[in-house]
Amino acid sequence: MTTTEQLDQQHQEDLQRLRGFRLLDDDFLTKCFEGDPKYIQLVLQIVLEMPDLVVSDVRTQVFLENLLNRSVRLDILATDSTGRKINVEIQRADKGAGRKRARYNSSMMDANLLRKGEDFDKLPETYVVFITEHDVLGDGRSLYKIERYISGSSKKFEDGSHILYVNGEYRDETPIGRLMHDFSCTNPENMYYDELAKRVRFFKESKEGVAIMCKAMEDMRNESIKAGIKEGRKEGRKEEKKQTVLRMLELGKYALEEVATISGLPLDEVKKLQTKQNL
Repeated sequence: MTTTEQLDQQHQEDLQRLRGFRLLDDDFLTKCFEGDPKYIQLVLQIVLEMPDLVVSDVRTQVFLENLLNRSVRLDILATDSTGRKINVEIQRADKGAGRKRARYNSSMMDANLLRKGEDFDKLPETYVVFITEHDVLGDGRSLYKIERYISGSSKKFEDGSHILYVNGEYRDETPIGRLMHDFSCTNPENMYYDELAKRVRFFKESKEGVAIMCKAMEDMRNESIKAGIKEGRKEGRKEEKKQTVLRMLELGKYALEEVATISGLPLDEVKKLQTKQNL
């Protein structure tokens, strides 16, 4: 097969994949919602039950860096007209929507919202919203609102942080039931909300929108290849270190701490290799 034929085949595969995309697919959703706040505004008005909410800014694939520990990438970060910060995450896999993941996203948002020396009272209200394909909390509700309460009372702690889970399986004729129906649609003709249908139709049917999505899929493919090459090199270097350790252990001239220092492998891995060698 020639290079041209391979590219044509890849393009046809991308078009087929695009036809199957739903708003529950995070890569598709972030493209649909980037740039224009009105689309995420509609979603948040329904999910947060705030019909007057106005989104003033929306960003997608926002990287929040933690220099010492784990950083995070947010699917969507919206700011409303009052300054509230709202993170929306799409999760098809239940594991990716764990409770501690929600907690970590919330804490990372807080850590990036105040400048040095700024008073803590200026910390804005924050929301972390997980829209999940399945009912990960398992009670059959359309929406789960998680708040902090003072133990022994029904009084809220009121620290300004909120976590919500939206059950993507939920269906009825309420606004959120219809919204989750739309998030699962591959065909915009079957969607309830005209604004969302128009946006999905643009990326699936218009020449400009299809070109944008195909370019996005190509970029993701290239990034995946680069990550694979990088991982392969990393594994190759690690294997070289293991072989060095095994040779040093065979010689029997070095203490384990010396083997670890010379090879660059952690001491506990050196000990494991020694145990396997002695079996």
